[in-house]
Amino acid sequence: MKQNTSRRSFIKKATLSSAALTAAPHVFSNSYDEKILLSRTYGEYNYSANDRINLALIGSGIQGIYDTSSALRVPGVQLVAACDLYSGRLDRAKELWGDSIFVTRDYRKILQHKDIDAVIIATPDHWHQKITIDALKEGKHVYCEKPMVQKFEEGQAIIKAQQDSSMICQVGSQGMSSLGNEKAKQLYEEGAIGDLVMLDMYNDRYSAEGAWQYPIPPDANVDTVDFDTFLGKAPKVPYEPKRFFRWRNYQDYGTGVAGDLFVHAFSTLNHIISSHGPNRAMATGGLRYWNDGRDVPDVSITLYDYPKTETHAAFNAAFRINFIAGNGGGGGFKLIGTEGEMEVGQNHVKVTRSKLGMTPSDYSMIAYTEATQEKIRLGYQERQLNTRESSLNTGTTTWQAPNDYKGGHYDHFYNFFNAIRTKGEVVQDPTFGLRAAGAALLANESYFKKKPVNWNPDEMKLV
Repeated sequence: MKQNTSRRSFIKKATLSSAALTAAPHVFSNSYDEKILLSRTYGEYNYSANDRINLALIGSGIQGIYDTSSALRVPGVQLVAACDLYSGRLDRAKELWGDSIFVTRDYRKILQHKDIDAVIIATPDHWHQKITIDALKEGKHVYCEKPMVQKFEEGQAIIKAQQDSSMICQVGSQGMSSLGNEKAKQLYEEGAIGDLVMLDMYNDRYSAEGAWQYPIPPDANVDTVDFDTFLGKAPKVPYEPKRFFRWRNYQDYGTGVAGDLFVHAFSTLNHIISSHGPNRAMATGGLRYWNDGRDVPDVSITLYDYPKTETHAAFNAAFRINFIAGNGGGGGFKLIGTEGEMEVGQNHVKVTRSKLGMTPSDYSMIAYTEATQEKIRLGYQERQLNTRESSLNTGTTTWQAPNDYKGGHYDHFYNFFNAIRTKGEVVQDPTFGLRAAGAALLANESYFKKKPVNWNPDEMKLV
């Protein structure tokens, strides 16, 4: 493992840090608890009207609005058009961003506008591939919401279209560019938690909204909603507003909890440890509460195997989603290693290093005579398994973003627009996006087939 040298460096720094922090009376606790402020510096530019990036939104729903709001905070960006299949959302777009923006139900009219430089694609998942490829072919830079694809086999075409077009394509897992991810990657590579053993991710929700029971507007009907276009390549069914406004609940249009939530975690995980992803998945779960017509589970547990690579040891990952969590809800993302644990969020990273117990306690000694117990203790003492250095090198360090941090969502768009201006690289290109989506979609594959499934993370295909 090429981390060994950097790990020794981290341990040395952590030990020195703990020694400095353990002035009396804390010195007797043999542990440290420190907090460090993170920082982010952005370039300051004044763009003229001619230098601005003209942006269009395709899919002006919940995520599309949040995406656009974050994008417009980046200097030198202006929204000029919006597209949606429900007319009420077009009215909302004008309400938010002005009557001067061009609105349409037909995304192709957006792509025909020569003055549009980039598009946000925030449509239902089953439209991602087609619109992304069409936009790239029309010479538009693309920010495509996660998951990049609805089906495994759709990803390679997007990769090729991006390469052929030479346009920028960023996949929108918005925490990817955050201060938390950036610091976590650095700490992992420095060996802060040793060799990775397990990833623990969970997301608990306890509300109808959290379970995707979004409100349906009273004016929704066959005239205000272009339902036939919405269906696209999906099976033809009669107009049903729940399918349009709550599309995440249906396999025909969405990707379930795996594509909506697992993919965020895989993006972060693969980024931090420089991995191509898992090679095996086994899922279980069920529809436990929200019997509202949906055909995807509201409780999902999936176990993943990651093979050993140059950047990480072989390890296991556990992903759990519960949409009827009576505890009130919450979430977590923890990398657990042989020498510590790292909790990662967009705005913070918390590393906890504990002392590994190497000597026997009264529990395992009770079966021996007092004389034998003493001989065993002396034997362990001679081996010097518990050094002062290892005792000092325990405790917790939290890296926290400042109160005025603009956030991971802003940073992801900043990365996207900066890549457009400099012809640089994005943090989440289509290849990365397919590996994150592919790993997430393994959960659906295993769940519906009721068996483990294998995946080639390098070639990005089922085995």
